[in-house]
Amino acid sequence: MLNKRISLIALGMLSATQAMANDQAESKGFVEDSSLKVLLRNAYINRDYKDGNPDKAEWGQAAIGTFSSGFTQGTVGVGVDAFGLYALRLDGGKGRSGAGGIDFFKQGDSGNAADDLSKGGAAVKFRLSSTTLTYGDQMPALPVLNYDNSRLLPESYTGTLITSKEIKGLELNAGRFTAESRKSAEGRDSGGLKSINVLGGSYQFTEQFKAALYASDVEDVLKKQYVNANYMFPIDKDQSLTLDFNGYRTKLDDSYVRESGATGDDNKIWSLAATFATGPHSFTLAHQRSTGDSNLGYAYGGYQKDQGRVGDGGNTIYLANSYWSDFNAEDERSWQLGYGLDFRAFGIPGLSYNFAYVRGDNITTSTSEGGTEREIFNQFKYVVQSGPAKDLSVKVRSSILRVSQKSSEYNVSGNELRVFVDYPINIF
Repeated sequence: MLNKRISLIALGMLSATQAMANDQAESKGFVEDSSLKVLLRNAYINRDYKDGNPDKAEWGQAAIGTFSSGFTQGTVGVGVDAFGLYALRLDGGKGRSGAGGIDFFKQGDSGNAADDLSKGGAAVKFRLSSTTLTYGDQMPALPVLNYDNSRLLPESYTGTLITSKEIKGLELNAGRFTAESRKSAEGRDSGGLKSINVLGGSYQFTEQFKAALYASDVEDVLKKQYVNANYMFPIDKDQSLTLDFNGYRTKLDDSYVRESGATGDDNKIWSLAATFATGPHSFTLAHQRSTGDSNLGYAYGGYQKDQGRVGDGGNTIYLANSYWSDFNAEDERSWQLGYGLDFRAFGIPGLSYNFAYVRGDNITTSTSEGGTEREIFNQFKYVVQSGPAKDLSVKVRSSILRVSQKSSEYNVSGNELRVFVDYPINIF
């Protein structure tokens, strides 16, 4: 059924006759609009687990090259996108690598992480008016299929994606992907995905109000729906209040419930965040709640072959209380107090600080009810503003996560440290 809906919306996108925009008419050409960028990334993650669990850490150097051509001129423009990835392991050998939440370098049968890995991909794209069809290897960023770029190398997917922006403020997306490339392994189909269909869009109703609706169907795993509403109330020249609501509903397929050993198949999770910004300061209060009968809580990301997850991208969690823990257990309720500071007002442009305290309770596992967890999150980020190292960023973040004994089946206590140095280089 979802395949039929995708076909119908794709036809509607490509046959739009009252377009308010025409990006293809502005095309300068295949070469003239081309770009080649290289991101040099040095990344380190250390997790000091508690309760007798072995510590995990990985450190690596990566080079991520991306090429994006322009579109040929004419009614239908044609172009090409491509990427090449390479990573070198600097630390995190046998005994320290292999944590699912880190996953820089996949472990082999011997238990050793790979010394390095490399892979690439390419896609061809076609544009008619302001509608683009892309086929091949891609990195989709949608609420129901969002590739993970928060580790050493990014994930990627192989398939077809149609994006339409024919009407000002409206973006529609429809796609089907049949392979997932794991961020820590070589190969185009290393994630175990059979297929995923995605459909949805977002609309900017006014300058202050935006909303989105999306749905996905991961073959033999689950169906998922997503809704978002975001409203920004301007208060004064440098003051505003933003309300952001995000919600997911997932329904596991019966076959996946049987194979994974899950109990129950339904989950609903939502978050509402209120952020008050005044000058360089921002203050956030958020509440998040998970309901349903699935002991998996809100299921997303991971790799079906060896992690028992669903394969829709490691960043497919547009929820307020997602840091080290996602606070997404069965029946969990969580509150967040957050604070942000932009040091530009104090004469240090490019430096920012973020803090969050999140506490979750009412966690249900197969053996207990009423479990709790809490996390203290801190992050400093600095982006070089000028000179030869312009745009180089250094990000240092830490989390202190404590999980009650009642919740130990769901999560584990520990201290986490992440250090990321990203240096983007625009070749042309």
